[in-house]
Amino acid sequence: MNKYAYIGPDNIISPLGFGTDLNFSGILSGRTALATVHPGYSKDPFCASLFDETIIDDIFEPLGNPLKFTRLEKISILAISSVLKRSGLDLSDPRTLLIYATTKGNINLLEPDASSEIAENRVYLPVFSKLLGEFFRCAKEPVVVSNACISGLLALVIAQRMIRAGLYDHIVVAGGDIVSEFTVAGFRSFNALSDEPCRPYDLARKGINLGEASAAVLLTLDKSLAGENPVIMTAGASANDANHISGPSRTGAGLLQALEDVLKETKILNPGFISAHGTATEFNDEMESIAFTRAGLSAVPVHSLKGYYGHTLGAAGLMESILGIHSLKTGRLIASAGYKDKGVSGDIQVIRQTDQKLLNSFIKTASGFGGCNAAAVFEREERLL
Repeated sequence: MNKYAYIGPDNIISPLGFGTDLNFSGILSGRTALATVHPGYSKDPFCASLFDETIIDDIFEPLGNPLKFTRLEKISILAISSVLKRSGLDLSDPRTLLIYATTKGNINLLEPDASSEIAENRVYLPVFSKLLGEFFRCAKEPVVVSNACISGLLALVIAQRMIRAGLYDHIVVAGGDIVSEFTVAGFRSFNALSDEPCRPYDLARKGINLGEASAAVLLTLDKSLAGENPVIMTAGASANDANHISGPSRTGAGLLQALEDVLKETKILNPGFISAHGTATEFNDEMESIAFTRAGLSAVPVHSLKGYYGHTLGAAGLMESILGIHSLKTGRLIASAGYKDKGVSGDIQVIRQTDQKLLNSFIKTASGFGGCNAAAVFEREERLL
């Protein structure tokens, strides 16, 4: 169990850009993909981050007929293909695994205007994952992780444990979700949707924005695939406080447990920052602030990236981890977009402006419906030598 899980090539596909470099440079410059939208299925406009499907189709066409794949399948295949190409790996190798994280998968196939070209049974996650497995000629059946909004981060935790246990040499972790009538109706039923860009941890926050994205990253035993300034995922944990079907624990119990587990395992004393969940809802942000305070992390800078992308559900924890890794490598603290005045009771230091800082490690957290929580630690290898 002393094997390192190195972070290899990655890719992010989002309305902010097709590729991690475009996404990272975008948020460094303060760009946001959020805008007011009014799709036909919604009575009222809302703020979200949505793809232009014609752009997706143009980019996807060299890989296959866009009409035979859903939007989620296309952006996921694009993300995974890039990681495989850059790493030189092949999923037909039995020592290489694909793990895919999502909350709702192809849920839009249940909508009345769904394409007749695509079988409705691809709404089922096992059928969806089988399609990915066949497309990439996977030797092993892809593993699907679907655990509310911690899915992306939990998939990384599972991959890290598999790598350390020697079950695989390489694991591609991918994830994605899209905005659909189903997800909009669900969050609207909680009165959680905001009609303006979200403001995590802010006194004037009004609620959540939804977003679309896919992401993929390689976890590997092979240091040569980690590039310059290698980063290692050194710890990961999940905990469920089973507080409520949709409401987070008022004491932050589950997130606190996950944080205590990773802090104990890594023994880091001064993480460079926390990449938090930060949905801009009243109770999530409050719960996180309490958990960070109780974990003794009050002095650690905190940001949420939801002000750039909205909440991308199953992709969120994965995409935000990738962006955190690039922050770590380049020594950049990223501002929490939309934040002005503290609106939570916990003692936390929300990052107000993007800045340069020498960074050695960071913590990523995620929380979701049903009381699920996850935390992970990423560190620069030189700190461990």
